[in-house]
Amino acid sequence: MSVQKTLKELAELTGTELIGSPDIIISGVKALNSAGPEAISFLADKKKIPQLAATQAGAVVISPDISYDRPRLLSRRPYQDFIKIVDVFAPSLPWPEPGIHNQAVVSPGAKLGKNVTVGPFCVVGAGAELGEGTRLAAQVFVGENTVIGRDCQIFPGVVLRERISLGDRVIIHPGAVVGADGFGFLPEGERYTKIPQIGTVVIEDEVEIGANVTIDRAALGETRIGRGSKLDNLIMIAHNVVIGPDTVMAGQCGISGSTRLGKHVMVGGQAGTGGHLEIGDGAILGGQSGVMNNVKAGEFVSGYPAQAHPKAMRQLGEIARLPKLRKKVRELEARLQRLESK
Repeated sequence: MSVQKTLKELAELTGTELIGSPDIIISGVKALNSAGPEAISFLADKKKIPQLAATQAGAVVISPDISYDRPRLLSRRPYQDFIKIVDVFAPSLPWPEPGIHNQAVVSPGAKLGKNVTVGPFCVVGAGAELGEGTRLAAQVFVGENTVIGRDCQIFPGVVLRERISLGDRVIIHPGAVVGADGFGFLPEGERYTKIPQIGTVVIEDEVEIGANVTIDRAALGETRIGRGSKLDNLIMIAHNVVIGPDTVMAGQCGISGSTRLGKHVMVGGQAGTGGHLEIGDGAILGGQSGVMNNVKAGEFVSGYPAQAHPKAMRQLGEIARLPKLRKKVRELEARLQRLESK
């Protein structure tokens, strides 16, 4: 059954000021350019103001300083308040009722809390622990002595190797692998000897890990992902890396072994770091940047090799002008040759 709310109820939920009829019925959320009269939308980016004139939305969450003469909820933080509304209309995830599926394999030595869900074809090893309310979708592997906290959501195909630890309210999307061996090999002549990877991985509370992310266990000690950090899809975290709290990382970036990121760091898509580096609190690594040196707290670097962002942008601008400069140099060479020939 679809959810329906009056505009008055949504205003009360978000603490926003309602302009228009409080009895308008809203049954969904959509973007400005696709919303119909039954949906509510929002405007947070002023570049999209022209879309207001054409939208058919039943109501819009909007800043008070933007002119709009149709039903609206006035908000100083339209995006954040719209997220609260999205939560009301978001469809429930298709989790089965708590319990162990008859096609799951759970070791007698595992410890499961209350209201745990273990989906079909899951494997839970001896000594593993699942906290209260944690849910494993189909085909999740939990290794021996791995500990998972409360209210975690582990989606299909996730591999959680042995002896690792997850905090509470962790979300891991399909195909992620946590706790695989770090890439450690000792060159001996023309061959390589594997260095045992006997450390662990610690995922703190409220971390979200995207699809097909790989987080290697430490050679010794731990690889750690700090509380509240969010990792996009297809990210590589090498052994002994430490990522501070509330760090966000975009897709396809990679962090080399033993590098430490502070809190509130932002890592752009396809950025990569060398090993054994220190990235300070609040630093920003631009997309596709190649970070070869330490980055100070609050510094914004980009480019390859990465350097201060304004300098990198100036260099890119100069590179863009090289064809014109090359043409000019050839014209000057030709002119010089003509003068010399006289």
